[in-house]
Amino acid sequence: MQKQFVDELDKGERLALPYLFEFWAHDHQLPPEGDWRTWVILGGRGAGKTRAGSEWVRSMVEGAKPLDKGRASRVALIGETLDQVREVMIFGDSGILACSPPDRMPKWVASRRCLVWPNGAEAMAFSAHDPESLRGPQFDAAWADELAKWRNAQETWDMLQFGLRLGDAPRVCVTTTPRSVDVLRKLLETSSTVTTHAPTEANRANLASSFLEEVRARYAGSRLGRQELDGVMIEDIDGALWSREMFEGGRCGRLPEFDRVVVAVDPPAGAGKASDECGIVVAGVVQQGPPREWRAVVLEDATIQGASPLGWAKAAAEAFSRWEADRVVAEVNQGGAMVKEVLHQIDPMLPVTQVHATRGKAARAEPVAALYEQGKVAHTQGLDTLEDQMCLMSSAGYQGSGSPDRVDALVWALSDLMLEGARGWQSPKVRSLG
Repeated sequence: MQKQFVDELDKGERLALPYLFEFWAHDHQLPPEGDWRTWVILGGRGAGKTRAGSEWVRSMVEGAKPLDKGRASRVALIGETLDQVREVMIFGDSGILACSPPDRMPKWVASRRCLVWPNGAEAMAFSAHDPESLRGPQFDAAWADELAKWRNAQETWDMLQFGLRLGDAPRVCVTTTPRSVDVLRKLLETSSTVTTHAPTEANRANLASSFLEEVRARYAGSRLGRQELDGVMIEDIDGALWSREMFEGGRCGRLPEFDRVVVAVDPPAGAGKASDECGIVVAGVVQQGPPREWRAVVLEDATIQGASPLGWAKAAAEAFSRWEADRVVAEVNQGGAMVKEVLHQIDPMLPVTQVHATRGKAARAEPVAALYEQGKVAHTQGLDTLEDQMCLMSSAGYQGSGSPDRVDALVWALSDLMLEGARGWQSPKVRSLG
């Protein structure tokens, strides 16, 4: 489709094509539709955030022709320091000047710290180190780069809001690698904020392959990798039962030969797209010496959402076969005998142990979290979503949205292998933890 479009262009249109960002942009680099005030672009390093910010400024200040007025004429460019505004946002490889066509190229007026376009629009540079410099000027648009690392983030952001008072609907574009800081968390919770997101790999065509290989090899699965490469905001909560350090210090490389492997299933209360996830977690244990010396490895998070009972039962049976597991451990609080019956519709020979929760989620999770503190549980790579959910489980309950179905399945798996399993098998029909 793109090739056909390019082939049909004349010479003049082809010369203009590099500056038609909508043609080349990734989805996360284009502003969402709708009535919003702030657009936050969350992304990993090199995901194209700066280019998106530069192009958004262009789209705001430029008109149909070089001298035509655009939607905005007074723009604030705010970075952590003035040097970063100048070297990244303005003069950088993906900065405003690099993105502008010759007939619309703004001029940098150093004495005013200002970009001036041929149509009269202006963009002034500000530093988050000096929030008071935003007291007085007024704007109809702003681009805030790396908000999550600003030293005086909240004060600077507040001063900017008071200055956004020109035009019919002033807007802000925020480009940042996510960090769990108050100003960003509050902004993302605001109803007038929209977001787009992308990991570093989304822009791999414009990055050195050796860079991606090196950073993934060094940081994959780590907290820093999740934040800086995947563009995920890692939140910490008070009283969390698990921490990122527990996972980073216990990654399993080459898998040992397991004595037992189980697939734990936490079925959803309902069915269909609106239902909770069906937590499906696979774990194995090496039983060497007394129980205090046992070590478990969480092997896979096969959780699915929106599936019918037969759908999640099939996913559990496939995980059982994939890992040559010994048993399926299924919680029956929601479905009773139906859970086992559905699993046996998929595979009549599937060995199923039914478990029933008699305590709250946090109470069941605490002894399993203690196993991590003792260094008795390791994780394979690729369990990021499960780990995110684990870090939101506290002694006071789950602090995230929705239901922690992945954590529930993990707790059932490790309880069977390391807690209940340490006492030997009881009834293969129904057992209760706690």
